[in-house]
Amino acid sequence: MSATKDGDKSGLVPDWTGRVRRALRGPRPESVPALVGTAATVVGLIDVAAGAFPRFRHSRLHTLAEVLPGATGPFAAALSISAGVLLLLLAHGLKRHKRRAWRAAVILLPAGAVGQFFYRHSVVGVLLSLALLALLLRHRREFAALPDPRSRWRALANFVLMGAGSIALGLVIVSAHPGSVVGSPSLSDRLEHVLYGLFGVEGPVGYTGNVSWTVGCLLGTLGMLTAVTTIYLAFRPEHPAARLTEDDEARLRTLLARHGGRDSLGHFALRRDKGVVFSPSGKAAVCYRVVSGVMLASGDPIGDVEAWPGAIERFMDEAKAHSWTPAVMGCSETGAEVWTRETGLDALELGDEAVVDVRDFSLTGRAMRNVRQMVKRIERNGYETRVRRACDLTAEELEQIRRAAADWRGTDTERGFSMALGRIGDPADGDAVIATAHKRIDDDASAPSYGDLKAVIHFVPWGEDGMSLELMRRDRSADPGMNELLIVASLQAAPELGIERVSLNFAMFRSALARGEKIGAGPVLRMWRGLLVFLSRWFQIESLYKFNAKFRPRWEPRFVVFRNTRDLPRIGFAAMQAEGFVNLSLPRPFARRRGRKPRPCAHVVAAVPAHGRERLEREAHAA
Repeated sequence: MSATKDGDKSGLVPDWTGRVRRALRGPRPESVPALVGTAATVVGLIDVAAGAFPRFRHSRLHTLAEVLPGATGPFAAALSISAGVLLLLLAHGLKRHKRRAWRAAVILLPAGAVGQFFYRHSVVGVLLSLALLALLLRHRREFAALPDPRSRWRALANFVLMGAGSIALGLVIVSAHPGSVVGSPSLSDRLEHVLYGLFGVEGPVGYTGNVSWTVGCLLGTLGMLTAVTTIYLAFRPEHPAARLTEDDEARLRTLLARHGGRDSLGHFALRRDKGVVFSPSGKAAVCYRVVSGVMLASGDPIGDVEAWPGAIERFMDEAKAHSWTPAVMGCSETGAEVWTRETGLDALELGDEAVVDVRDFSLTGRAMRNVRQMVKRIERNGYETRVRRACDLTAEELEQIRRAAADWRGTDTERGFSMALGRIGDPADGDAVIATAHKRIDDDASAPSYGDLKAVIHFVPWGEDGMSLELMRRDRSADPGMNELLIVASLQAAPELGIERVSLNFAMFRSALARGEKIGAGPVLRMWRGLLVFLSRWFQIESLYKFNAKFRPRWEPRFVVFRNTRDLPRIGFAAMQAEGFVNLSLPRPFARRRGRKPRPCAHVVAAVPAHGRERLEREAHAA
């Protein structure tokens, strides 16, 4: 590790402090909510089965039911099915300690017990429901988690899933009375009967006795449940995910101005789709995003190392309050030590970050022959490069770069989270470095609207003397090697910009790939490397490693911090969603407009370095 990343370990809190703090807190009773959630699933299935299938006529309590009104049976069956379906929907929330799920389950369990008693006369089912109710009441303090951020798009997902489930369960209900069916209706007739029944209309299937009324009541109940839950989700108040406010961004920029040189990922904390928690002293912060119930932080905490424990404790308290799974992606070795010591979490090496020291970089030598030949060939083909800070570009140039980068993006969604800023040319990011490749084109009508621009690379600041690679885009019609050309140009122009170190891409599982291809590697290591090479067909694992290795960097290990091993698949899936490799969001009716020129706020203007502030203020007045 470099002195920048781990040189100030004297400021870290001693090891025994975190251990004593965790000992005083005591063990967390994780097993009770998990047990309650599983039991709710079982009771919900029993309630659904109790309402879907005909009651036992030989029950001893059937004589009691005969003196009740005739509508009691169908209504009791509908109540049992309703309670069962809703319990199934609430089971996951109970496992995650959700308070609202607990309140709903406390109401639904007695309702389901009543439905089972009057329809199936099942004493066992009633006792199971009451036992689960007693367990919920006994451990009510364990269910205090706040609601998750939510969107109205969940209403559409609920309609699709509940509708499919209602149709499947409706077919079971229609077919559960074979002795009372008139004739031999086909599968299409039964399906038509279910679809009509969900809307409260009589279908083509006929029954003898009161069975027709019971089936119609149950199908109508399923349709009503689908409609009511969908309407509730569509019209309930929307709680959007946490976003970086202007005040939060100003405080983060102040911390980065003082301590931004410690971590190359620090500037990526300024993504505006992240939330942030600060330490009690305000000298440190942890930025995060919640994805599929995972509270995902990236990089090291921002700010003074001595204040890191306070920010980490606030992060863990926020995760506990919402019952989110805490995780950290891409923290340094120092950050992993602090996280594991303060929280009791585990750490696993995830990969390596390629860092190039500018003073040691040179194109001479046999090791750089391939890069040197590629750069010379491209330059002979008429390409030229320009490396400038964003504050030195005109508004027209920035707009041209934005449009070109958006057009050259190979995916529908913007990828990146831990090492991506998500914007180019924002007035607040005047210290960012933009390298562009240009080739003179002939005047013709088919020339693109971004002119001679052929490739662009965007770097964000890393303290006062460094920069981190954020984005690489190129025109698909340009010659191969545009990224190599621009990285070499950026490294050669770095001394004039006061840059001494450059962070390139992050290479996942770099050490496994490097060791697995060496002579003497064991069968397990070779098998692991073979799997990584296979996965590289879809994910840039091997290609990023080989690309970074061209520039002879030093490798800085990066870690993932997690609570326990069984959370790793969930954390990995959430990280893939955050990075944009997996997109589960529903299509939006109106796409957000691109290319709008952001107008800087006063606090942002004050945070910009002096050499770019005058230009920023002029553009602000012009806007």
